[in-house]
Amino acid sequence: MARRRASGRTQYQTELQKAIRKFLPARGLPLVSKDDRVRWTDRMLVITAVLMTWALEPTLQDAFATGRGVVAAMYDSRRRPGRTLGGFLKALARVSAGLIGVVVAALRLAVQRVAGSHWTHRGWVVMGVDGTRINCPRTVANERAFGCAGKAGTTPQILLTMLFHVATGLPWAWHQGPGDGSERADLEAMLDLLPRCTLLLADAGYVGFDMMNSLLGGGQSFIIRVGRNVHLLEELGYAVHEVKGTVYLWPKHRRNQPPLVLRLVRVRSGQQTVALLTNVSAASFSDREVAELYRRRWGIEVLYRSLKQTMQRRQMLSDRPKHAALELDWAVVGLWLLGLMTAEAASRGGRPPRSWSLAQAQRVVRQAMRRLGKPRPAGGLRWQLRRAVKDTYVRRHPKAARYWPRKKTERPPGVPKIRTATREEIRMAQAFHQCTAPN
Repeated sequence: MARRRASGRTQYQTELQKAIRKFLPARGLPLVSKDDRVRWTDRMLVITAVLMTWALEPTLQDAFATGRGVVAAMYDSRRRPGRTLGGFLKALARVSAGLIGVVVAALRLAVQRVAGSHWTHRGWVVMGVDGTRINCPRTVANERAFGCAGKAGTTPQILLTMLFHVATGLPWAWHQGPGDGSERADLEAMLDLLPRCTLLLADAGYVGFDMMNSLLGGGQSFIIRVGRNVHLLEELGYAVHEVKGTVYLWPKHRRNQPPLVLRLVRVRSGQQTVALLTNVSAASFSDREVAELYRRRWGIEVLYRSLKQTMQRRQMLSDRPKHAALELDWAVVGLWLLGLMTAEAASRGGRPPRSWSLAQAQRVVRQAMRRLGKPRPAGGLRWQLRRAVKDTYVRRHPKAARYWPRKKTERPPGVPKIRTATREEIRMAQAFHQCTAPN
């Protein structure tokens, strides 16, 4: 009888435990505590928080019950974790920032390992950035903490800005703030987290002299869309060699600093012209290649759709700001971890790491969470995750309606305003050359 129970413990829950453990750090997340009174150890907190994001339950209480049940089955020889949601949230809130730091460091190393030869593209680590807003319950506390962005009557929202690795489609870093915050400011807070030799892809919301100057100062490269609100100069004479497409970003309120020498790439997209600014030369990437790279930024939209629709995190469940922030942080960690598990399995199956499908992977892990102690299919969880990839057939029709009556229609950014530099501007630019010339 004991042998039969042991056999059950080595089935679905052990498979899931091994899959999660592979991407969590071996150190820094202890499973046991020196204090026998502690029921929520660091490793149990992390795994329960992740499992709650995979459970897709309608309430936090249900998600907690599911996550706790799986963790208790995984570690059935250990002391049982606490039984109340309040106790779990209290324990998690106390150490969440430190735990996320430990976990994210391990996940970043795992992204590089899983990416393999896809980690760089011609020597650049291609990263994308974008932001989205996550709704929260309409409580007084949430309204005060997060604000209500957009139209009148909207719910409190959290602004989530995320960096992601384009070749794998996996997160790299994120920042959250009030719904009426600035995506550009959030990106500035994450610049130090960019790998060396990054090529950053961003839309028109991130253009700005200070932002681009910071990227250039950090030795990074970028491809950023620009719109009609940007004013550029031509024939300023500041660059040593001006070629076709050479432009300068030099707003009047930054004339105490040298102008930024950039390259303007124009691309036709349907009936619109898309304007892209980059500091990458035409010798490295042609105009067509720059446009193709920028299109890969769409991967962040797929990532957000996975978070908000597939993982059902369009709205947080917590009615308190502190817990809503915790819930969102661990939802991103859960998305990241599940993506890594699936991308690695896809790579071992001979597919590119970006072919992973969150929807199919989530079905696999939810089945494992529901079938604790029952026999797993031949090949195990890894074999199932290897098959959790995107479909490859050519779609003849869109998956959903193109226009949504409640969806806000954004005005296209347009193209930047470009004019020839005046004599006074040329003289001012030459003065910077004289100041930097060697004695």
